[in-house]
Amino acid sequence: MTFGQQNTEAEGHAQMDYALEKGINFFDTAEMYSVPGRKETYGSTEKILGTWFKKSGKREEIFLASKIAGPNPGLAYIRENMDFSPESIALSIDKSLTRLQTDYIDLYQLHWPERKANFFGQRGFKVQNDAWEDNIHSVLETLESFIKQGKINHIGLSNETPWGIMRFLQESKYNNLPRIKTVQNPYSLLNRSFEVGNAEVCWRENVGLLAYSPMGFGVLSGKFLSGESHPNARIKLFPQFARYNSAQSAEATRLYNEVAQKNGLSLTELSLAFVNQQAFVTSTIIGATTMEQLKENIAAIDVVLSDEILKEIDAVQAVIPDPAP
Repeated sequence: MTFGQQNTEAEGHAQMDYALEKGINFFDTAEMYSVPGRKETYGSTEKILGTWFKKSGKREEIFLASKIAGPNPGLAYIRENMDFSPESIALSIDKSLTRLQTDYIDLYQLHWPERKANFFGQRGFKVQNDAWEDNIHSVLETLESFIKQGKINHIGLSNETPWGIMRFLQESKYNNLPRIKTVQNPYSLLNRSFEVGNAEVCWRENVGLLAYSPMGFGVLSGKFLSGESHPNARIKLFPQFARYNSAQSAEATRLYNEVAQKNGLSLTELSLAFVNQQAFVTSTIIGATTMEQLKENIAAIDVVLSDEILKEIDAVQAVIPDPAP
């Protein structure tokens, strides 16, 4: 999601070359990227992936994921109706395929629900005025039509709740419709709210978590602990994304850094290894703005945390639980 604003096309291509060389074959994007969403840069990330596919000829080596944006008045430039109607899904899939310069998307995800629910940093459920009517059957039928056309292969959700995941699974089970394979939600040392409800659902129903923001917008690299400003960091460039920028997050990060140092690890290694070895995680979605960051993130796959380290992590979580929901 940094390709097109924080990263140039050349930098994006270099990162994908290196990632593939190191064995990474799952690339995730979305129609609204780059982030933050702006009319001027809408679709830029998909375009950069598309030019890389054309230049490298390696589309068949990549498991490609993208997403359709849900309702958001600030993103009305994407399409006239920000819903999951058959017309909207058809338009979004075709536009993504054009930008990506491919005939198919391996995993197509609903970026966030149409209904009002507790996602994007909302801790608890609040009853809100909601005109949404349950259209999940129709959504699955529409997605099934594109699977039959060969334009998408699998489907997933994102920023979903336990109710939403189970509702989609229920509709698939009783109506012989396509089954969701994954859900892409935030999960990190600073946000383990997925463990409350969603983790059990995914484990028992065989739905994989694609964990996003495992580094908490770079906070869990520890680079802010020294007091340096880091003006090019995401939370500095885009202060509207305040999810990981609280005093509680800073204190939790300090404590997790102590755990890392005590055990001869960098905070990055501790943070990514924690996510990587969760049984309900299918893939840890890393994002880097520099090649150095990318190399460090990829190398963390070889780090395995002991039971003792995991107990130390849980001790911090008990004192400062989920400071960045």
